[in-house]
Amino acid sequence: MNGIITKAISGFYYVSDGEKIYECKARGSFRESGVSPLVGDRAEFEQIGEQKGVVTAVLPRKNLLSRPPVANIDKLFIISSYEKPAPNAYIIDKLTALAEYKEIEPIIVFNKCDMGGFESWENIYKTAGFRVYTVSAENGEGIDALRTELKDCISTFTGNSGVGKSSILNVLFGELKLQTGDVSEKLGRGRHTTRHTELFSLPDGGFVADTPGFSSLECECNDYSFKENLVYCFRDLSEYADDCRFTSCTHTVEKGCNIIGAVENGKISESRHKSYVALFEELKDLKPWNTAKNKLK
Repeated sequence: MNGIITKAISGFYYVSDGEKIYECKARGSFRESGVSPLVGDRAEFEQIGEQKGVVTAVLPRKNLLSRPPVANIDKLFIISSYEKPAPNAYIIDKLTALAEYKEIEPIIVFNKCDMGGFESWENIYKTAGFRVYTVSAENGEGIDALRTELKDCISTFTGNSGVGKSSILNVLFGELKLQTGDVSEKLGRGRHTTRHTELFSLPDGGFVADTPGFSSLECECNDYSFKENLVYCFRDLSEYADDCRFTSCTHTVEKGCNIIGAVENGKISESRHKSYVALFEELKDLKPWNTAKNKLK
């Protein structure tokens, strides 16, 4: 039998075959191979009782995130809010770059439009080639358009605490009954309420991952390959990278750089290039032996 692992808790794996959920243990051979089944994995399992079974194999993965531990993500919804916290270009751009590197489609979502407009932010990311949604979890504005993006795929939401990830999901699919945390006035961020990664089956097809503390992907950055391919993880910059006159150009300060010229001509947003430079500086000391070796294989 085949299915998708929708939840993993204390050595039990809950596998959906599209109709039922089976509570499974993993075959002992997984320990010997070093493979750990993950939420999002497409797995083979044997039924050994009424809705119980044993996971016997994990099928090849499209991608893997180690924090949170989840596999085969198709779309990453990057959420920002009008205030508390306000949008942060570097965080958004870093997340889009990591998503591109992992072959995940980044979708930009601005929440709390009932508090104010996001026109300048929308312009930056639409010009860069991203799909952008402006919504309000408070009054439902823009939610129907966003809902269509989640159909027939595995998606997850990320962003700083307090931006309204769970609130948006609850408006989208109230039956999920995800917990939400109030924003702490003192800290300016939300309190964690989600305790484990879980995939929820959606009414129109597909799954959405509810993930604990998914506001940082720092451990995914420590990879020399990510550093070497960084400019190609910025889709708007990559368009100009191959025509750059300098073969070893860093695209940060070099006079005559094709990318810097595109920034000066208004073809690339200054904020996007600034984020690229900041991330380049963050990664520049990585060496070839700094290869990401996920503990979760």
